[in-house]
Amino acid sequence: MNTQLLPASPAASSSGRPELSTTKRAARGWFARQYRQRMLRTDLLTVIAWSSVAAAIALWLADGGATNISSPASLFTAAGIVAGLAGMDLVLLMLLLAARIPFIDRTIGHDRALEFHGKLGKPSLYLLLTHGVLLAIGYGMAEGLDPFSESINLWVQVPDMWLAFVSMALFIAVVVTSLVAVRRRFPYEFWYVVHLLTYAAVATSIPHQFSVGGLFAAGTWQRWYWLAICIYTGRALVYFRILEPVLATARHQLTVARVEPVAPGVANIVMRGRKLDQLAGTGGRFFIWRFLAPGMWWHPHPFSLSAEPVFNGPDGQGTLRVTVRNLGDGSARLRRLRKGTKVALEGPYGLLSTAARTRNKVVMIGAGIGITPLRALLETTPFAPGEATVLLRGHTDQELYLGREILDLCQARGVRLFHLTGPRSRTTSTWLPEDAVRNGYSLISYAPDIADADVYVCGPAAWAANVIADAGKADVPEEQIHHERFDW
Repeated sequence: MNTQLLPASPAASSSGRPELSTTKRAARGWFARQYRQRMLRTDLLTVIAWSSVAAAIALWLADGGATNISSPASLFTAAGIVAGLAGMDLVLLMLLLAARIPFIDRTIGHDRALEFHGKLGKPSLYLLLTHGVLLAIGYGMAEGLDPFSESINLWVQVPDMWLAFVSMALFIAVVVTSLVAVRRRFPYEFWYVVHLLTYAAVATSIPHQFSVGGLFAAGTWQRWYWLAICIYTGRALVYFRILEPVLATARHQLTVARVEPVAPGVANIVMRGRKLDQLAGTGGRFFIWRFLAPGMWWHPHPFSLSAEPVFNGPDGQGTLRVTVRNLGDGSARLRRLRKGTKVALEGPYGLLSTAARTRNKVVMIGAGIGITPLRALLETTPFAPGEATVLLRGHTDQELYLGREILDLCQARGVRLFHLTGPRSRTTSTWLPEDAVRNGYSLISYAPDIADADVYVCGPAAWAANVIADAGKADVPEEQIHHERFDW
């Protein structure tokens, strides 16, 4: 069933619609400028990434590496050194992309950062494997040994080299277990623990870089440069992955206030805390929550706020809320949380927020539990009456979670609202209900001006992919489509 609950006319919401603040009015004129600035930051990150790889190779060239190539053995050795430098630089880039650095997150988003992180895995491993093989061949040719015998010789006689072999084994384990085909065979917790071995692999690879060969000899500028980027990477990981979450948890002192049923299998978790004004305005960005209850404290949950914090005391004291659905044992236990349970948090992360806006108009499309981040975004992102359209998809009205709240917000802010309910088509791959497909409806039918709007999509992965494909067919530029997989 396709139901338009609110008309397109801005006048329909004139009674009771709160006026936009001066800040929000000004923000509407900044969207194009905001987008240009974000693209400039993206270009800067790209230049930095490629420059770091070039700089790694330049270290070897500046040390006179090319001039030392005088035989096949030295050629293999030189190629191995270059491959190792480039591969290790890519590993450091991978770690920085996964470090949740705010500048990176606000520029390309957490989702894309992890996507690039994953894409660098295989190239870095191939370069490091090439590094080891070529050095074994080069050193072996110089000493009259085959590569296998030379590898044993390096393990036994060269200081710290055994750690390099351990590091290589760990890198191989990380990449293999990160392959989608393999990851699906294990629970997330197993994959996560194995992925943490990346840090052990990097740590065990560092000693031989400084103790073997003369490139990073004591007193050289190459040594100081390499130490600097290693130290910066380690510092970023420790601060943003460990220290900042601990500080945020201590700062906000969150505890569970109550758990409210919303629908079968769905509940609001309301938390009480302090300095919540520092979390306001995050829109659809997500946090990683750990509920410190027995058997649950170690399990992280990526949830966005389903509403802006409510303040009811000094020092930013108040409540905030997430809406969760029973999708497994971990999320099912959340509905049984006790009042007073302490909560640790990390974030916010992602670009499903006003920070991604490029246009004045906005279209929000959500399905299932993916509706809840859009409810928070609808509450905070600036637009004038008539400039926003919201489409909610569910098999039944009961699956349009927080629908009453969204209806009230749409009515207050002058938003076109559609409820798209009913079974999906069995003959076509589409995000629309079957009756809409039968009647020839498409995305443009609900949002005719979508090509000139920012489109926020949140829902199951396959469903969201169909929405994004339809948006592309409607001539919506890629930079105007915003989708977060809440992957971490």
